[in-house]
Amino acid sequence: MKILLMILSAALTLSSGAFAAEPQTLRLGIDPTYPPMDSKAPDGSVKGFDVDLGNEICKRIHARCQWVELEFSGMIPALQARKIDAVMSSMAITEKREQQILFSSKLFQFKSRLIARQGSPLAGGMNALSGKQIGVQSGTQFESYALKNWAPNGVHVVAYKSQDEVFADLENGRLDGALLGTVEADYGFLRTPAGKGFAFVGEPLSMGDHGVGIGLRKDETALQASINGAIASMLKDGTYAQIAKKYFDFDPYGN
Repeated sequence: MKILLMILSAALTLSSGAFAAEPQTLRLGIDPTYPPMDSKAPDGSVKGFDVDLGNEICKRIHARCQWVELEFSGMIPALQARKIDAVMSSMAITEKREQQILFSSKLFQFKSRLIARQGSPLAGGMNALSGKQIGVQSGTQFESYALKNWAPNGVHVVAYKSQDEVFADLENGRLDGALLGTVEADYGFLRTPAGKGFAFVGEPLSMGDHGVGIGLRKDETALQASINGAIASMLKDGTYAQIAKKYFDFDPYGN
């Protein structure tokens, strides 16, 4: 049975003629290694901008969020195998992914940047990148971009299972630089003690994506419509802006 039909059924069905049935569970895949979008709280729960948005969306479609922790590269296989019902982990909407899965409307959109130690020559363009070790998280649009545009020119693209592993090897000198989203780089690394001595290099890059959305199975068009309605209402009534202000001093929607 389709997820949305289950959710609507739970919302409409009355138990003993008086009490609404428990809301159906929506299992959302998340990789909690990407603050401020996705991370772990001290008590082991997940937190972040994605999590707050997801919980609000679940509330509006009368569902209960169940957060399922996965490596980012395993999100789409887990979705297709029905181990999760949706991907809520800063997944960019790309043409390649749209051939495999369905996406909600845009949640937010950021540029991408290369980070390296301050004073690094990497800002010198492709010639400076040649022969260097550049870290990316496996399964991301950053990996795809670097493999397509940089690897043929002699750049060694090193993929890691988690963004934390990228940051660790950048800090200990095993990498010359790392490519990731501007916000995740800034808030998740550069503003932390581990990011001292590092900075953005070069200009912001466009990955050719259409922003970040919620990934769904191809047959979940009704759920997609319901989620899109929730996103639109959050933008309209100011809830989206209120959530965003907890994390950013700018509008992450990318107008």
